[in-house]
This record gives sequence, C-alpha cells and structure tokens, in this order.
Amino acid sequence: MPEPTMPEIAEPETAGSDRSVSPPDIPLHTLLDLQVLPEVEGSTVSEVLMPVAPGAFGFTRNLHGGAIATLVDLACAIAAVRATGFDPSRESLVTSDMHLRYVGRPGTGNVIARSEVVRAGSQLIVIDCRVVDEDDHLVAVADLSMMRVSVRRPLDGPDAGAAPDAVGASSGSETAGRTVD
Repeated sequence: MPEPTMPEIAEPETAGSDRSVSPPDIPLHTLLDLQVLPEVEGSTVSEVLMPVAPGAFGFTRNLHGGAIATLVDLACAIAAVRATGFDPSRESLVTSDMHLRYVGRPGTGNVIARSEVVRAGSQLIVIDCRVVDEDDHLVAVADLSMMRVSVRRPLDGPDAGAAPDAVGASSGSETAGRTVD
C-alpha cells in the first residue's frame, strides 16, 4: 500500500493551473488523522485512509458513523477535484447530498475510502464511495453529490454563522437571538 501523506496546501493564485489536491488544514480532519493517499497514474479513484483509533470512536468504543461520513466527504471531494477543472481561487465544493449505508465493522487498524466520480456536470458532481478495511472487508457504501459554487466570505469572527444581512439588523422578528425577515 502506498505511504499516506497530506498534500501541500496550494496557494489560491497558483491553484487554478495545478490539478494536485491540497485540502486545507481542517481541525476535524486532523483529529481523525485523515490521510490522502497518492494519486495513481491513470486511475480515476481517490483514496483517503483513516486509522481506527479512539479519536474516531463513539461512546460504544466503536468507529463512529460521523467519522466515516467525514472520511467519505473528503474522499469524494478529492475525486471531484481530480475529475474536473475545479479552481479553488474562484469556487468552492459543497456537499449537497449524501446517502451513506453502514454495512460492517472494520477488522483492521485502518479504513480506506475509495471514491470515483460517476458524472461531472457544470455544477453538480455525483460520486460513489466504498469504505473498506485493509483486508478489503466492506464497512460502508455511499453516493454523494457536490456542487461547484462561487467562493463565499468565510464564517469567522464574532458574527460567525449569522446570515450576512441579519448581522446588526433591527427589523424582523427575533428567533433564538437572531433576526429573521
């Protein structure tokens, strides 16, 4: 099996001409120790490895479904980036739909999500994914769609999560401390 690595982060000004995958440093991905496996020349499959470790466990000390969903989401995003002319300086990929079926337990120390684009339209990208352990025992299957959207202002600072036109607004009704028009 190829040695897993996290790719370097591409700078936005050079990202459009570079088809390499460079996921940003996302704390959840770090917590789960998600590792993008090297792209195989001529292959359309992307692979991401996740250790079966306490950081990915639920209260029953088994692999948490949310950890598997995060693994699937990243593997599918990488497949979408590799299969399209995605330019992170101009657009974002957002998950619009995910159907995930948990079908087994891992029997080894790592699980691997293998994803492949089924169809890539101008906006919507459909991806299939299988999660297996190192003995190729099936753990989960998924189909997912992602949309290409224009880059948006990040959610950060004191008003993170508030709708842009609701920040500081005084009209409309109050719902849980937020203004709703």
